[in-house]
Amino acid sequence: MKRMLLLTSLVALGVGAVAQTSPASSAALPSTKTQAPAVTSNGPVTLDIKNPPPASANPTEAKIGEQVRHQLLTLLHYGMYDDIEYSVQGRTVTLSGAVTTIHSETRQDAERAVKHIEGVDKVVNNIRVLPASSWDNQARERVFRALSRTAGLSQYFYPASPDIRIIVDNQRLTLKGYVNNEADKNMATVAANQVHDLFQVTNDLQVVK
Repeated sequence: MKRMLLLTSLVALGVGAVAQTSPASSAALPSTKTQAPAVTSNGPVTLDIKNPPPASANPTEAKIGEQVRHQLLTLLHYGMYDDIEYSVQGRTVTLSGAVTTIHSETRQDAERAVKHIEGVDKVVNNIRVLPASSWDNQARERVFRALSRTAGLSQYFYPASPDIRIIVDNQRLTLKGYVNNEADKNMATVAANQVHDLFQVTNDLQVVK
């Protein structure tokens, strides 16, 4: 009988100890949630738009972001029909966007340039190479002509670093980049929709002042 009571007491004490330590163990587990990067290009890298990081950004990430932007702007083949973007989280840089087949080497050039930046430990290259298509090439040229001939929009096509990027994938158009006001953004939509043989028009232009 005494042995039974002793065994019951030991079991009760064990259960109580588990109950007390379980919450503490759960609290000690690291969170699986990943924070959104504070430093990002927030759109295509262009000469005119800097998109500075917020004041709360980590100084190391902010410095890396500045260097990434500089390196991407010096790429030899990065034009009006390409879109390269980036984000920085810790010492990891993620590249995204899309480049034309003729500029396919730019994808690796961008990665190599960023890898050599001081403080960068890892580069995730999510830049897509758009499929080769004569139809898409023709569509790109028609969209450029339509937009550049529209009053007020020619200012966004500075040859060295256009503020508007024309991304065509399987005859689906996405306008990326920046304009000064909503009127210009709306005009770009109207002009693009007048181009024949496009299946879809998406206007992702950002208004910056």
